Formats: sequence, C-alpha cells, structure tokens
Amino acid sequence: MEYDTEKILEITKSLPSEHMDLSNVQDAIQQLLVAFGENPKRQGLRNTPDRVARMYQELLSGYSEDAIAMVNDAVFDVTYDEMVIVRDIEFYSLCEHHMLPFMGRAHVAYMPNGRVMGLSKIPRIVDLFARRLQVQERLTRQIADLLNAILHPKGVAVVVEGLHLCTMMRGVRKQDARMTTSAMVGAFRNNLATREEFLDNISRGAEPMRF
Repeated sequence: MEYDTEKILEITKSLPSEHMDLSNVQDAIQQLLVAFGENPKRQGLRNTPDRVARMYQELLSGYSEDAIAMVNDAVFDVTYDEMVIVRDIEFYSLCEHHMLPFMGRAHVAYMPNGRVMGLSKIPRIVDLFARRLQVQERLTRQIADLLNAILHPKGVAVVVEGLHLCTMMRGVRKQDARMTTSAMVGAFRNNLATREEFLDNISRGAEPMRF
C-alpha cells in the first residue's frame, strides 16, 4: 500500500526516536526539586529525576511514532460504503500550557471510499497525537487529518470529550467541567443527515466519563 508520505509527515510532525534527552530532563527535575525547597538527596526523592524522565519518555512517545510503520499494511481494499465508527476510545494527554494531564474519550468515524482500516489502528492514531504536549482542539483536528490522508475516504468525523486537570486542580477549580471538540471532513461536514447519524450513534448509550 502506497501512502502520501510527505502529507503524512506534515500532519504528524514526528521526530527521530532519540529526540528526548533523558539526561537533560533528569538535571531539570533535580533543579526543580531544589527550587521547590526540597532536598533531592533524601531517600524518597533520590531516584525521582530518573523516574520522571522515564515517565515523560513514555507519556510523550507520540513524537517519535512513525505513522506509516504503525498503520503498516492494515489498510484493505473493501467494497463497503456505510459509516464505520469506533467510539469511546480512552486517551490520556498532557496540556501544553501547564503540563498537567487531560484525559477523555475520542469518537472517530469515516465513510469508506474503497478502503478500510484495521480496527486497532484507529485507537493507535488517537494515541499517536495524545502522547504529546497538546491542546484538545489540535488533537481533534490531527486525528481527522491523518485518517483522511491515509484512507482518502468520503468523509471523516472526530469528536473528543476531555477532562482537564488544569481547570480541576488549579485556576477555576471546576470539577465537572468537560470540553467537547469536533472535526468534520467531507460528507460529515457537507451532509447534515450523515453528521446527525454519527452524533446520534455516539450519544446512544453513552455514560459519563469516570477517571
């Protein structure tokens, strides 16, 4: 399967796998501990810089994910022209403004145009972009744009619901405030009935997010 590599790289803006300098992260965390008035040599904090560096390596792994290798050959020529929906995809990300977590669910749909994608790849696309310093609006758009670039479907729809700790733990401290963002492409943007079918499907049987 051939892909528009240039377009996909433009959307993902992926970096080489060695992009994170763990030593520098460890040094920065140690400096933060000192700035907080803590003693980084005490037992409980002695290994904290290393633990935090490895945590960020995991939480920000989306920067080094190769989208084409991730999709691999899991795109298939199939004669199917009805809506495909993967809903309630759990994700965790880091807000780029305060580097606090935000988390939630993504609902993704597309209208095939001769090609379909393996089921597991759509949640992996969500994680590719969630595991970065993010804002929810950009996350939503990137998921839609990448799926559109890979499949060239008749349409793509993405709705993301998020809980943001930067508004729950600090600032306004609103525990139940949820943010919803959407991105509609092609048939989902141009056809009201198609869009309403998608929105009806993802709202049916939906339960409140619990984290």
